[in-house]
Amino acid sequence: MDAVQTWFAAGFNQLHPMLQDLHRHGGQLHGQIDIQYGRGLAGLLGKRFAAKFGLPLGVSSTALDVHIHSDGQALYWQRTFAGATQRQSVFTPLGNWPAGYWLEETGAVQLALAVQVIDGGWHWQPLQCRLFGVRIPLFCMPQVRAYKTIENSQYRFYVGVSLPVLGFLFSYSGLLELT
Repeated sequence: MDAVQTWFAAGFNQLHPMLQDLHRHGGQLHGQIDIQYGRGLAGLLGKRFAAKFGLPLGVSSTALDVHIHSDGQALYWQRTFAGATQRQSVFTPLGNWPAGYWLEETGAVQLALAVQVIDGGWHWQPLQCRLFGVRIPLFCMPQVRAYKTIENSQYRFYVGVSLPVLGFLFSYSGLLELT
């Protein structure tokens, strides 16, 4: 059994059947995404953060491919933006749903993420953030809104980041199809 099914246990059945299938068997998703940035200083900082995550700058739309798979230890997401820039995230489960969480590691950033299942969709709930191993205080922690749901037999996803005081930094979102 893979890490996702093991972590969710009986709660796995609360996910939409297409999300269950994706996480049970893995898959490649593809589609066009929209990219938005904040204004002023927040927008400048958002572009710096977005570039670190591999988002192409200077465009409001681009292609995204996501290869998702899991094994008994972790969930893996390989994102390819604009056919060129690749970023991999490794999600390691700790505990079990609904009280457990996942540790996402992307470069120097580590996020502790709980999961809420809302109408069959997977909604991440950030609990903690570390940068180069140093815990970021909650009042400084980036606010991340991220989810994946099913809409018209496609995978709808959204990732948005904001900072206290500065506000909205950037987001990317879209509908992806299983290829």
